[in-house]
This record gives sequence, C-alpha cells and structure tokens, in this order.
Amino acid sequence: ITCGKENTEVSNSRTTLSTRHNLANADMSEKVGAYGNKAADAGFRRKWDTEEYAKKAKEKDEEERKRMQENDELMKKGKRPRKRKEDLPKPTELMKQREHDLELDKNLNKTMIVQNAGGRGPGQPGFYCDLCQRTLKDTSAYLDHVNSRQHLRRLGQTTQIARSTLDQVRARIALLREKTKEASTARSFDFEKRLQEVRDLEEQARAEKRRRKQEKNKPVETMVVEKTQEDESMATMMGFGGFGSSKK
Repeated sequence: ITCGKENTEVSNSRTTLSTRHNLANADMSEKVGAYGNKAADAGFRRKWDTEEYAKKAKEKDEEERKRMQENDELMKKGKRPRKRKEDLPKPTELMKQREHDLELDKNLNKTMIVQNAGGRGPGQPGFYCDLCQRTLKDTSAYLDHVNSRQHLRRLGQTTQIARSTLDQVRARIALLREKTKEASTARSFDFEKRLQEVRDLEEQARAEKRRRKQEKNKPVETMVVEKTQEDESMATMMGFGGFGSSKK
C-alpha cells in the first residue's frame, strides 16, 4: 500500500510539472518582444539571401579575374601589379569622352622649379592626378593612368563604351562632312589672300628698288653739273674763253 501511494504521488507531481510547463509556454506565446513579434517566435533571427550573396560572389570573382588580366598586362610592361583590395566606388555609367584637354604639351621646352622634390602630392616633377592622388613621371604613364580601370572607377565609369545608334552615326558623319567643307573653303580663301599678300610685297619691293636706284644716280648728276660750273669759272678768271668750237 505504501508503494502504491508513493507511485500515485510521483505521478501527480509529474502531472503538476507538465501543467506548469504548458502554462509557462502559453504565457510566453502571449508576450510580445521588443521587435513587435511574440517571444516564442524565432522569426526575428537574421535570414540570409543566398541568391544575393551568390551574385555578389560571382561579381567579386569577375573583378578578380579582370584584376589578374590587368596585372598580367602591367607586368609585361615592367610595371607594378595592382593590389588585390581597393575601396573603389561602384560604377554608375559607361565610359564617356573627355570634355577637356589633358594639356600634355603645355610645359614642353620649359624650365620649371620643383618645390616638393622629395615629398608626396602635387609639386613633384611629372603629372599629378588630383582624383587618385598619384604622380606619374611622363606623358605615356599619365595617359595610361587616366584610361585605366582604377581611374575610371573613381569617376564612376566602367571600361565599357556605349554602343551608338544608326541615327547617331549618321549625324556624326554629317557633322564631319560639314567641318571638312568649312575647312576646305577656309583653306581656299586663305590661299587667295596669301597670294595677294605676296603680290603686294613684290610690288613694294620693286618700288623700293626703283627709289634706291634714283637716289643713287642723283648725286652723280649733281657732281657733274658742279664740276662743269667750276671749270667755266676758272677759265673766265684766267682770261680763256669757253672750251669748245664757236661759229664765226
């Protein structure tokens, strides 16, 4: 009888614990958490978009492949390869034509005073890129840099060029034809103008030559007249007649 009573008490205690557990779960399910969902709901946990991260991984692999190709080209030219990780902005537009001249020959045949020869930044000998904060030593390196993927990425551009439409090509051809026609007309006009200038210069040269010749001959005639007058005066003083025959 004692064992049966103990078993009954154990069973009752288990039932009581189970009931309390169910009541506690019910209370937990009714409570609302800080994120506005129920406390027993595990849906607040962060979910990963596998497709999005697969796309990012694919883009990263593509960028790495392009970087390796670019490094191969740089190493063939004897240049230093680009680093693996660079914080470059994502391009938002295709490559566009430059709207300003690079002025690569603006300092040609000029002597310049270098103020920051041993430092970094602008003022060093060469060409300085304000966008990338780099100094290139010659025009070839600077031109390669402004056309590089790194520089274009900082401008927000890709290395791809927009494909022109048929109407754009026709408009461009018409514009080039008009420019060629204007240049040809201007060249013809300049030729006629230059020819007239040459003729005027030749006429001025001939007139100057005639004037100099006249000035050169004038003193000789004056000297001959003065010499004749002196001879006649001397003959008159000495009582001689004029030299020459006279009719009687």
